[in-house]
Amino acid sequence: MKSPRLLLAALALVAMLAFAACGETKDDEPSSSSGAAQESESPAAADPNAPLKTGLSTVSIPKQLGNPYEEFEHSGIDEAMKELGGTNKITGPTDASASSQISFINAAVQQKADAIIIAGNDPGAVAPALKQAAERGVKVVGMDSDVAPDARSVFINQVTTQLVGENQVESIGRQIDYKGEIAILSATANATNQNAWIKVMEETLKQDKYKDMKLVKTAYGDDDDQKSFQEMQGLIQAYPDLKGVISPTTVGVAAAARYLSSSPEKGKVKLTGLGFPNQMRKFVEDGTVEEFQLWVPKDVGYLAGQAAVALVSGRITGKEGEKFEAGRLGEYTIGANGEIVLGPLTTFNKDNIADFDF
Repeated sequence: MKSPRLLLAALALVAMLAFAACGETKDDEPSSSSGAAQESESPAAADPNAPLKTGLSTVSIPKQLGNPYEEFEHSGIDEAMKELGGTNKITGPTDASASSQISFINAAVQQKADAIIIAGNDPGAVAPALKQAAERGVKVVGMDSDVAPDARSVFINQVTTQLVGENQVESIGRQIDYKGEIAILSATANATNQNAWIKVMEETLKQDKYKDMKLVKTAYGDDDDQKSFQEMQGLIQAYPDLKGVISPTTVGVAAAARYLSSSPEKGKVKLTGLGFPNQMRKFVEDGTVEEFQLWVPKDVGYLAGQAAVALVSGRITGKEGEKFEAGRLGEYTIGANGEIVLGPLTTFNKDNIADFDF
């Protein structure tokens, strides 16, 4: 029979070993933080031949409800989802403030949406909510106005940011013979796409070709018709030598044209921007506006809907170089940082505006 002292020593040794083993197991477990968990997981490889899932539901969140451009753009998602056997719900804020979309993102997760398609009002403000949605298995597609790249899988860009900025500067430059003061009438001060375009415009103006043009002011109409109208009026009053205005927002350019159409400055202050043919037609026909530009907004939404279903179905993951079929728009290739570019700008003027109806 072993002595009590030896038995106690043996029991103490067993306890020490058991405690050490528990400590090692705990240390080896992955952190419960979402960041560490995501880093430890390898995303499934894309299968371009995976069957497209049907019966999917998406929630699309515009920058604000009641904006004609946004409504037309998001109707393209409805078209794509109907074509692919799914449904889409358009829901969002009535104002375009930085954080106004967060509650709608959270609601979409609670509704168990398969994907969220969002035109971001602010890239950072919505990022935490979108990341939480992704952790719950909801695919996230940015559209029109990007969100933080690490908060979505892909981003549907209308055209390249560089092309918009350069084309808008060249459009106003031609109209004022590349000389004089110009201003920009933007949407909200935190709109991702607007700020990216304006940055390119500012860089483009540094080129020798535009050395005699001077940007005197960037004003913000908050994509509100009346405020944009008033901001345009303010620009004319504050800068009597103003030669041209760029308004890269459909609400802003229409409001600016409306002001100019009944102003003594009609025909003297040139206006270009991004606008709807149906909204701008009368201003082109009466000589208020010579030309403006845009893409087909509904196609932006349609492409986003197609991409969302491809993501949920596993045909793409958002990796550069992946390809997918986007219905009536044909094949698209994902570029750097998950960007998918719809296509080129169209310039509208008196020679072709009658050919378009949107």
